[in-house]
Amino acid sequence: MNKFLTEYVEREILPKYDNFDAGHRRDHALAVIAEALRLAAFYPVDADMVYAAAAYHDTGLRADRKTHHIESGRIIRADGNLRQWFSEAQIEQIAQAAEDHRASSDHEPRSIYGKIIAEADRQIVPETVIRRTVQYGLAHYPTLNKEEHWARTCEHMAEKYDVGGYLQLWVPESRNADGLARLREIIHDKQRLRACFDAAYAECIGQKEVARKNSGKES
Repeated sequence: MNKFLTEYVEREILPKYDNFDAGHRRDHALAVIAEALRLAAFYPVDADMVYAAAAYHDTGLRADRKTHHIESGRIIRADGNLRQWFSEAQIEQIAQAAEDHRASSDHEPRSIYGKIIAEADRQIVPETVIRRTVQYGLAHYPTLNKEEHWARTCEHMAEKYDVGGYLQLWVPESRNADGLARLREIIHDKQRLRACFDAAYAECIGQKEVARKNSGKES
């Protein structure tokens, strides 16, 4: 890895995630970077390009959730600092990888770089997926009550992760196939899904309450 690239990303790019919703903060970016680099070892790819694409993949959330992947591509193309380490052709591939990572994309990633980033972003650990769903719901639909969040979680699980859902896996060396199978078992067992939801909801509400109290102390 190019140490100057990693220093720049750690100083200028990763801090951007600190202001995103709880499911897309710095810990998420670091997890995607780590998994992307692990998967990259199976393919003849440039590790620095994989690292950059993973680091920037959600930076577009600063603008809009729905089109954040497109905005991430714009950010990459506009970042003149990247030209210290990559050619224009490489920057374009990095940008396309960020654009192609979204699970609801209507097309297959255009390169192995896009497939690696998309796969690394999935992070299909059942409890984590359910918690991130609850976190997103609380952040973006604050007026919903608990039962309405439960209904939203069930709908999202079915639409995205169940058999026939829109999520697709691209890299066979990932751990996501096993995680998806385990998540589907939970989705099909409403008592288990409800227990996971209740635990995630209580955790998220507790975190929000702690943050609220801390904010009050600071003021």
